[in-house]
Amino acid sequence: MINAQDIKNGTCIRLDGDLYFCIEFLHVKPGKGNTFMRTKLKNVVDGRVLERRFNIGEKLEDVRVERRPYQFLYMDGEDAIFMNQETYEQIPISKDMITGADFMKESDVVEVVSDASTETVLFAEMPVKTQLKVTYTEPGIKGDTATNTLKPATVETGATVRVPLFVNEGETIEVDTRDGSYQSRVR
Repeated sequence: MINAQDIKNGTCIRLDGDLYFCIEFLHVKPGKGNTFMRTKLKNVVDGRVLERRFNIGEKLEDVRVERRPYQFLYMDGEDAIFMNQETYEQIPISKDMITGADFMKESDVVEVVSDASTETVLFAEMPVKTQLKVTYTEPGIKGDTATNTLKPATVETGATVRVPLFVNEGETIEVDTRDGSYQSRVR
């Protein structure tokens, strides 16, 4: 159990039977009345964000979570098979529990977050940026760089990314795995 004033970004709590991560918090001391914590909590399972107010001194059930690096091996239907880097144990994780799953290629290392008390996997996160090779895109027209126009490009994982006109087939690009946006061309 933790006190409401101990909530920080990244703190995991159990609330109404569900697990939530704190993504934003604010310690509020109004001129009149009691001090309270205003928080934004993200549901671990479905990603919904809820705003909640806690009085100072209110007891909350905290959950100890562990973050471990796991290496992606292969897809097995809708599950991705990962290997623990230290114990070489293999575990399946559903594709919808992985952020940035469309940009994951074999041997990528992801961070798997699990509940330390029950050893259940909560979710897996790809690194924020990853480098992927463009396998198909329409050729850009020479001199057509004045506008900020984007074209679709298919990368080696099969995902489609909107890229600038100067990016060609066979080039390596950096992609933001959170929203699938093009970041830069890798030299």
